[in-house]
Amino acid sequence: MESRTIKIKSKVNSKVSIAIIPGHFATNHSHVNYYIDMTGIKYRHKQAHLVADSLAAEYTNSTPVDTIVCMDDCEMIGAFLARELSKPGVMSMNSDNDIAVITPQFNTNAQLIFRDNIQNLLWNKHIILLVASATTGKTINRALECIRYYGGNVVGISAIFSAIDMVGDIPVRSLFSARDLPDYQTWALKDCPFCKKQEGIDAIVDSYGYTRL
Repeated sequence: MESRTIKIKSKVNSKVSIAIIPGHFATNHSHVNYYIDMTGIKYRHKQAHLVADSLAAEYTNSTPVDTIVCMDDCEMIGAFLARELSKPGVMSMNSDNDIAVITPQFNTNAQLIFRDNIQNLLWNKHIILLVASATTGKTINRALECIRYYGGNVVGISAIFSAIDMVGDIPVRSLFSARDLPDYQTWALKDCPFCKKQEGIDAIVDSYGYTRL
């Protein structure tokens, strides 16, 4: 599978790249024809810093931010994003602000929750939701519902890769989009052309990685 890997540079920052692998892949909500590998971006500090620097440009001079909620193992990027947003600057909305970086947990019913000791970092706070990827928007909607339940005000959604431009009335700002993968497709299980041809699944994928079948 890895022999089919293609490297793509971001149009936002050419120093940032992802690896994509064409094939037949199953996510929690859909089937897709590419696996998007973000391992280096999420777990190597130099790449994570470059990603955060690019994402910060969307908010620095226009958006107050108190808290960054990280999904999909994006905590390193979230920490660098907080650092970039809080740098001193005449035009910065968050100069020297002590921005919190937090992650929800799953309870026994697989619901997203925040523990009591960090709920004050959400209540009446301006929040950026940071995710690795968005294909259908279901994961983002689930996170938004959770954040709003705890009284948070989501002022921005950022993703490394997103196949969607908006969730509700909030734009999804990303470094890579479906336009960077001209033939990128996502289907409901019943509509997947690979499945209709009885072609096997290469791997089960999510924002954390893949498991080959």
